[in-house]
Amino acid sequence: MLSQAIQDYLKAIYKLQGDEPVSTTDLSKELGVSGASVTGMLKRLANMGLVEYNSYHGAKLTPAGEKVALETIRFHRLLELYLKEKLNYPLEKVHEEACRLEHFISEEFVERISQILGEPRFDPHGHPIPTKEGKLPSVDEIPLIDAELNKDYVISHLDDDNPELLNYLESLNLLPETQIQILEKAPFFGPITLKIAQTNKKQVIGYEVAKRIYLKKE
Repeated sequence: MLSQAIQDYLKAIYKLQGDEPVSTTDLSKELGVSGASVTGMLKRLANMGLVEYNSYHGAKLTPAGEKVALETIRFHRLLELYLKEKLNYPLEKVHEEACRLEHFISEEFVERISQILGEPRFDPHGHPIPTKEGKLPSVDEIPLIDAELNKDYVISHLDDDNPELLNYLESLNLLPETQIQILEKAPFFGPITLKIAQTNKKQVIGYEVAKRIYLKKE
């Protein structure tokens, strides 16, 4: 069984990597550890066949590394949903709690959670849950700040790295699957006025808050 540190590194690389390898500096910031620690771990992961690493170009997951990363993400997101739906955890706390639990549960336990929840496709923040086979559901979405006025949208996901923001959005009922319209965008990165379909009420949010909300067309 791979250590918690290895799983955390692989998950972080998966989160950060795009078409280019992930730099040591970016990984250091993401994980809150020193550059020397990152370099040492990346060399270890490369020897294990989990990453491709070049000190000048950074690190990228191998297929084996990506499989482990997606499995860890599956565990994490199913735990988040279980905590929210079955144990009534507030949205702001599910991420931290799932981070503590994800390394210490078995695959059998996770699959039982998945069955209890009805084989869900998305976590409570709206992020896709990898399947048991390591596939991610695709979502066609845009940032709220780029949405058109007076069109029907559904919140698809929220950034989950700021508990205070999640608490605020939950208090406003701006959660995944909520139907909204954008009524007005103030110029110069000003506030944005929404209408929430379920309550037919208007809600004003700041530009920085709106940047953390993503939408899909209804």
